Amino acid sequence: MNLQCFYGREQTSIDAANTDAAWNAESRENARRLRTARLHSAILAAIVSVATLLQAPAASAQAPVSLQEQLNAQYKVAKMKSGFGGATVVEAGTVLAVQKAGVLSVPSTTMSTCSAKFQDNTLHPSVGFCAAMFKNISSYLQTGSKVYPLKIEVNLEKEKISFEVVACDSCNGSDSSTSMKGGVVFQFPKGYLQTASAGAVEDTIGQVFSISSDGQNGGQSDDQSAGQNQAEPQAQGGQQAAQPAAQQAEPQTIQLGQTTDQVLAVLNKPEKIVNLGPKQIFVYRDLKVTFVDGKVSDVQ
Repeated sequence: MNLQCFYGREQTSIDAANTDAAWNAESRENARRLRTARLHSAILAAIVSVATLLQAPAASAQAPVSLQEQLNAQYKVAKMKSGFGGATVVEAGTVLAVQKAGVLSVPSTTMSTCSAKFQDNTLHPSVGFCAAMFKNISSYLQTGSKVYPLKIEVNLEKEKISFEVVACDSCNGSDSSTSMKGGVVFQFPKGYLQTASAGAVEDTIGQVFSISSDGQNGGQSDDQSAGQNQAEPQAQGGQQAAQPAAQQAEPQTIQLGQTTDQVLAVLNKPEKIVNLGPKQIFVYRDLKVTFVDGKVSDVQ
């Protein structure tokens, strides 16, 4: 009996020791897990803090200036006012000089223009059905004449820039009741405008419309300059009119192989244009010029 009691108490002591050991092991495991969780939380907080610090300068940095914004800064567009009998420039823009013939101009009161196309360093004139529609009210901008930018639209998706201009009547010595406008679509290779610098694009535009050296003097609107032109002495006007008459006109020359641009520069706009696929005929009052693939093949 005593022996049984002894073994019973011994077993109880062993069970209690095992229970304490298990409890201590579980406590240590829980403590370890708690320390691990706290460490992970501290690491995560540190990562978030570093990311926040790195993002702050980027958020405060200004977005890159778009090509549209750079062109708007380079070319100040003119502002126009519509009135009785036409539309005139009331705020001058950057004065540009026309470098290539072939840009058809129409009255600025019309809703649309017949834009020429500039691609691969070649200007394709405003011709065809659109030009025929405006035949009686249109004219081609002459090389050297002065114009203002009127509208600039950059289309990155279609890789083109639409550049619309309006004649600077005060620069060209004209007192027209309504200013004439025209346009050119500059077409670029695929992916070019995404990476091209504004300077490179402006060089391309400059092949058709270059910034004039007397652009600083183009600040007058056509309304302001009209009064000044009327106040000039008639004697001075007579002298200016006499000078061209005294100069001997150079003969107009058309040669085989010349392009449509070169012919338009010499003979200006024809009375009629006949399109026959690759063959095209410019009909003038006393002359017919035939083009094949854009070059003069016959003159009659």
